Amino acid sequence: MKVKERSLDEKVSFIKEGLFQTDDLFIRDLVFNERVLKLIYIDSIIEVKSLQEVVIKPIQEMPRGEIKNIVNSGGIKETEDLQVLLDGLVDGRCALLEEGRETMTLIALPKNQSAHRVEPTNEKVIRGSHQGFSEEITENVQFVRQRITNEKLTVRYANAGETSRTKYALIFLSELTNPALVEEIERRISYIDVDSIQSPGHFEEFLEDSTISPFPQFLNTERPDRAVANLMEGRVLLLMEGSPTALIFPVSFFSFFQTSEDYNTRTTTGSFLRLIRLISYLTTLCLPATYIAVISYNYEIIPVEIIFSIKNSLEYLPFPPLIEAAIMQFTLELLREAAIRLPNPVAQTIGVVGGLVIGTAVVEAHFVSNTMVIVVAITAISSFVIPSNELSTSIRILGFPLMVLASLFGFFGIIIGLVVILIHMATLTSLGQPYLYPIAPLDVKALKDTLIRVPIWMMRTRPKDVKPQYYWKSSKSREWKNHDES
Repeated sequence: MKVKERSLDEKVSFIKEGLFQTDDLFIRDLVFNERVLKLIYIDSIIEVKSLQEVVIKPIQEMPRGEIKNIVNSGGIKETEDLQVLLDGLVDGRCALLEEGRETMTLIALPKNQSAHRVEPTNEKVIRGSHQGFSEEITENVQFVRQRITNEKLTVRYANAGETSRTKYALIFLSELTNPALVEEIERRISYIDVDSIQSPGHFEEFLEDSTISPFPQFLNTERPDRAVANLMEGRVLLLMEGSPTALIFPVSFFSFFQTSEDYNTRTTTGSFLRLIRLISYLTTLCLPATYIAVISYNYEIIPVEIIFSIKNSLEYLPFPPLIEAAIMQFTLELLREAAIRLPNPVAQTIGVVGGLVIGTAVVEAHFVSNTMVIVVAITAISSFVIPSNELSTSIRILGFPLMVLASLFGFFGIIIGLVVILIHMATLTSLGQPYLYPIAPLDVKALKDTLIRVPIWMMRTRPKDVKPQYYWKSSKSREWKNHDES
């Protein structure tokens, strides 16, 4: 679209609308050739210090002449097309628009992309990006914009907390994300009236549908690639000053089992790992309760060869299976919490020595059986496989009431507990969206990225739970194969 016959104000309005009124768009007035000169740039992806030295300072020192002869940069491009200008702005360029002049100038001043290369400690991958968010909100917005160089990406800055006035940002794709979803999030945030909000975790409790539910309803991540993947599905991202954790909403239960590595490996490997995580989740929840039920009520299901071994280990125990399991699970939680609070070298020692010494001592003292130690160890390992720490913690908590039910009613008690949990999950929502999607309600197409991960070229639609403005992600991605066969 040529800028001919457009006034300077009309060009600026077109740019604002083209970037969907994003809050990280900055416009500054300068004087050049005795006329108004508009300096336009996106703050989060421009090196502001270089902008001052390369563009602003030379123009102020020499306010007449040709811009390309004054600006101290080699990456200068001139255009009369406003769409080219928009593309340049989201690609890390600043724009100079001179009153009465059709040609506009783009100057490349992108931020250093390798300035922050710290991999998150909680979300490590073997194959994929090793970059994590930092504690500076502008830098985090930069990481997102570097991965989505599109003018539809919109940033909304605001402050939370009457006293702290902590800065946060809502990020979404304007022509993809459902406007009703963004409005609902902003509506809920408008009701927050507290002195201080210091982390995304505070936001989580104010915004989630059910605060007493053990299940997390929003997804936390420290990985920009994971955040961007959810943005491309039509979700909303919240970043906060002083925190490297991004909050993603709304999400479903199965979102917590997805990792960046699932999509960087082959489909068979990704599907296998996804199934391993789901099995680990059920193991963490049910294995201690199943052991209690078997020992207390259902000896007959144990193979004869194993019965004598288990009986010998239980012969001198003074406690019933429930107390035995509770002691070991509580000890495991103590070791886990101690390992988190201590420095890394000491934490590793506590984990290894504590597990070996305590495990051996309680067995030799006949407080706990060998079999229970094995059960608790498998349960602990299974809980570590779950990618989300919030979900892992919630399932460990739910394991305790399930053990009580197993001690009272055996397998019937476990079934009662699982049915209650399933009913709760079926009624739970995340910002009004069903938590068990795509199982309830059933969406066959979305199952391609739930229990397993089919090839990416087969995932042609977005999930319907967030009601994106358009569902299709791709089409005819492998037409080359049909062409070769013909």
